[in-house]
Amino acid sequence: MIDPEAVNQPAVDIGRRHVRTGYAALALFVLLGVALEALHAFKVGGYLDVEHETRRLMLRLAHAHGTLLSVVNVVFGLTAKAYPHACTPLSSVAMLVSLALVPLGFGLGAISAQGADPGALVLLVPPGALALLAALAITAKRL
Repeated sequence: MIDPEAVNQPAVDIGRRHVRTGYAALALFVLLGVALEALHAFKVGGYLDVEHETRRLMLRLAHAHGTLLSVVNVVFGLTAKAYPHACTPLSSVAMLVSLALVPLGFGLGAISAQGADPGALVLLVPPGALALLAALAITAKRL
């Protein structure tokens, strides 16, 4: 006889990985938010000066998107546990890729921002967004 727990084990592993990764990333991006608030509180010119507006925007986007995608990964992990058939290894990888690429693209784009133009590494954001869309579409279809 087939053990139902053994059949659902890959989904449980996916779920656990996403909950753990989501909470770890959430801690990282909340820490980034605290650091950005500290830069603001101490009136750091390299962050607040008008000529660094693009850098400030990109760092805030990295923080906001990273925080949101961390929560989405936790929800994805809980979905994998509740509905084992809904979350595939492909959707899992796509979700993790989006968690890495979107905030990383914004953050690295901030480092080399020149005037109103973000750095070239902001081009990591669109593939990350496509990976997120793919993960969501796969999961929604399988639900």
